[in-house]
Amino acid sequence: MPTALITGVTGQDGSYLAELLLSKGYEVHGLIRRASTFNTHRLDQIYRDPHETGVHFRMHYGDLSDSGSLVNLIRDLEPDEVYHLGAQSHVKVSFEIPEYTADATGMGTVRMLEAIRASGVPTRFYQAGSSEMFGAAPAPQSESTPFHPRSPYGVAKVMAHWITVNYREAYGLFATNGILFNHESPRRGETFVTRKITRAIARIKAGIQEKVYLGNLEARRDWGYAPEYVEAMWMMLQHPEPQDFVIATGEAHSVREFCEVAFSHAGLDPDRHIDIDPNYFRPAEVDHLLGDASKAAAVLGWEPRTKFQDLARLMVDADIKLLEDELAGRLVGKDRDS
Repeated sequence: MPTALITGVTGQDGSYLAELLLSKGYEVHGLIRRASTFNTHRLDQIYRDPHETGVHFRMHYGDLSDSGSLVNLIRDLEPDEVYHLGAQSHVKVSFEIPEYTADATGMGTVRMLEAIRASGVPTRFYQAGSSEMFGAAPAPQSESTPFHPRSPYGVAKVMAHWITVNYREAYGLFATNGILFNHESPRRGETFVTRKITRAIARIKAGIQEKVYLGNLEARRDWGYAPEYVEAMWMMLQHPEPQDFVIATGEAHSVREFCEVAFSHAGLDPDRHIDIDPNYFRPAEVDHLLGDASKAAAVLGWEPRTKFQDLARLMVDADIKLLEDELAGRLVGKDRDS
C-alpha cells in the first residue's frame, strides 16, 4: 500500500486529493495546524464512511513554520509521495500580511524540502505552484514563460517554485512543480471570488441578502474544476522523471462573465445585485491569466473535462442546496426547542 502525506489537507485541493488517493488504495496522512475550532468539514465524507475510505486516513498536528516536526513526520511516516499544498493562499490578504505569506508559502516549502533531504527518505515531492507567479507576463503562459508576479503571494510562490527546482538539481530529489491555474468547486473557500459570487446568489435567491460587493470585474482568469486538477497532481508523481507542468483549460473568462453565467442560471439579473467596492481592488492588478497546458496533454495525457459555464452552474446549484439544507436544519432545531 503506497503512503502519501498531504500538507493543506483541509483545503479544497487537499480534501479532493485525499479522496482520490484513498480511492486508489493509498494510506493517506494529512498535516493540520492546531486551532481552537474544527476546520475539517471538507473531509467529512471520509470520516462518515470509515469502512470504505477512512481506515487508511490519519491527520497529524504540525506547522510549516516548525522544521523539526516536519523532519520527524517524514522520518516516521516514510511517505512514498508528499503533496505540498499548504500555504497562505489568498492573494489580496498577502498584501496585508506579506511577511507571514513569505514565511508560510515560501519558507514553508524550503522546510518541507529540507525535511525530505535531511531524513533521507526517498519520496516523490509535489509543489503546488500558481498561475499568480506569471502575474503581468503576456498570455498565454506556459512552462517557459518568465514569471512576473504582482503580489506577495505570487512572489512567495516563485520562491517555492525555484527552491523545488534547486533541490531537484542539487540533491537529485524527485521534486516537481505543478503550475495550476485557477480551479474552483463547491469546496472553494468563501472569500475567493467565484465562491463569494455563488454563495451570494444562493442568499439573494433566498431573500437573505440583496447585494454582493466585488472588485475588478474585468480581470480575466483561466478557470477549471478542482477535482480534475488534483488528478493532474497525482499523474505528475507517477511520471518516470520529475518535470514541471502547467495545468489549465486554455480558456480565459472575466469575473463579469462568471457573474453573468452564474446569476442567469439562478434566474437573477446581475446588474441589480452587484456593486463595486474599491476595497476589493488589489494594489497591483493581474489582468489576464491564460494557461497553455499542451505539455501536460502530451506528456501526462491530462486534459480538462468541465467547461466554464458548467463549472459556474454546478457551483451555484451546490450553494443553493447547501443553504437550503442549512435553513432546513435551523427550522428542525427550532421545532425541537419549542
